[in-house]
Amino acid sequence: MDPPTDQIQSELENFRKEWQAEVSARARNPSASQPRPPNQGIPSSTSSPSNRAPRRNEQLHKKSASRTHNQPEDEDDHHVQTRSFDDPEPGRIGDGRGLYDDESRGLRGKGKEPQSAIDFYEAAVEKENSGKLGDSLQLYRKAFRMDSRVDQLYKNKHFAAAWRAKPPPPAGQVNPSNAPATVPSTAHHSLDGPTLSVSDLIASFAGLAIQGSPPEVEGVPPPPCPIAELPDEILVHILRDVAVADVGDFVRLSRVCKRLAYLVAAEEQIWRRVCLGSEFGFGGMHYHFQQRVLWEPLDAAESEAEELAGDFAFVTMAEEEEKELAARRRAEQRATTDALLHDAYGSSWRHMFRRRPRVRFNGCYISTVNYIRPGQASGHQITWNSPVHIVTYYRYLRLFRDGTAISLLTTEEPAHVVHHLTKDLLRIHRGGAAPHLPSAVMGQALKGRWRLSGPLDGPDVDEGGATEGTASLADVEGTLFVETEGVGPKYMYRMDLLMRSAGKAARNNKLVWKGFWSYNKLTDDWAEFGLKNYKPFFFSRVKGYGIGT
Repeated sequence: MDPPTDQIQSELENFRKEWQAEVSARARNPSASQPRPPNQGIPSSTSSPSNRAPRRNEQLHKKSASRTHNQPEDEDDHHVQTRSFDDPEPGRIGDGRGLYDDESRGLRGKGKEPQSAIDFYEAAVEKENSGKLGDSLQLYRKAFRMDSRVDQLYKNKHFAAAWRAKPPPPAGQVNPSNAPATVPSTAHHSLDGPTLSVSDLIASFAGLAIQGSPPEVEGVPPPPCPIAELPDEILVHILRDVAVADVGDFVRLSRVCKRLAYLVAAEEQIWRRVCLGSEFGFGGMHYHFQQRVLWEPLDAAESEAEELAGDFAFVTMAEEEEKELAARRRAEQRATTDALLHDAYGSSWRHMFRRRPRVRFNGCYISTVNYIRPGQASGHQITWNSPVHIVTYYRYLRLFRDGTAISLLTTEEPAHVVHHLTKDLLRIHRGGAAPHLPSAVMGQALKGRWRLSGPLDGPDVDEGGATEGTASLADVEGTLFVETEGVGPKYMYRMDLLMRSAGKAARNNKLVWKGFWSYNKLTDDWAEFGLKNYKPFFFSRVKGYGIGT
């Protein structure tokens, strides 16, 4: 056999070995053989669905992905995933940053427009979540024109871990609860009997103590844990200070250890302080108007006249009488809270804080409205269908602790508005028409005031202001009354909103329209607006507001 033939045989043998190694590698890692999006490099440590850490946007995009696959969904479910505006205001759409940037989730770099089909699809999901259905529809079309299977690529990129089925247990292993194969593990199913309820599980933590960190090296003393040495009295005092500063941080302490989880869930004196306080509880709620619509001072006599007669009276009252009226109202509010605690909320301050209607000040309420408007047909070409426009606008409602409110109707997206919903900017830019922010939006903002429904709003009220029963008192609560200025000095708007909850964990984060009227002060006439196309408000937290002022 000549040498060239030996060389060819050697090269064929090397190629055969490389091909076998590649086939074996693909068999061990099936995800490596899946098609990748065009023009999309996948780093080895960040984009692999099986190795990457869970993204923060998985829950945000999961409902959008389900709608793309024609799965049934409630009409308002896309509003449940409310945004949290923790970052500074992003760039506007016109400067090439706001449309496609996703700085908080790291999908693309700053100022980089989408290039591939998956980039357009991700941008479309972001626009759909923010309520821009028209823009999202255009981006969806571009994505599917580039790749008809882009929805599958998106699902494999962001939800691969959720969609991948777990292997069935071995033949000799028994699944005690007959759990499906998609359950991560069946080790948590007990063979000794039924599992404990949440309340019983928390009660079982009562005798546990805070455990320090284990030693870093075997044979070395463990590091000190000063909080484990504190007596319960001092520990409860520290937790109460945390709850007063931020009740969200106080609840998140339950994730630290079982002992703190028990204290967070069972320490009623902390929840009593939170409920009665003005920081987050019902001490900061107003069941009577505290200001006029234009934020002018409202004396006690005028306030009492409005409540009893529904009239705009201007009566003076002595300072002592005003203090007496304020003290009487605080006493009535405390008596109402005590009555509801025992008869409506099972004597649990924690349940009252979660379930009783209350206003939240560390964010704003946003209503996203979409409607279709017919467009102008082209006169130069024949078309089968008439063009339509998907119009999106937003209603913003921010409530303040002193009883005032700001209402705004605009087409600007929430990321460009929520950081400017302040009293100072409203006073500065009131009536302005400048094209830049914040004057572009705050020039159209309206002043207003708010209050919650209370005993005086019940159907059965006696002369002393008390209702016939606690059950009826609990029923009359939950309505938010907002009065704002109208289109002119002689008009005023009145909004009645019902406080509801959207989602499984959140409470008091949804405002449903009950009525909307326009009041003419000169003619004393009320005109009611139709609520057919109005959408509910959903609460979104804004970190820049702090605990609200």
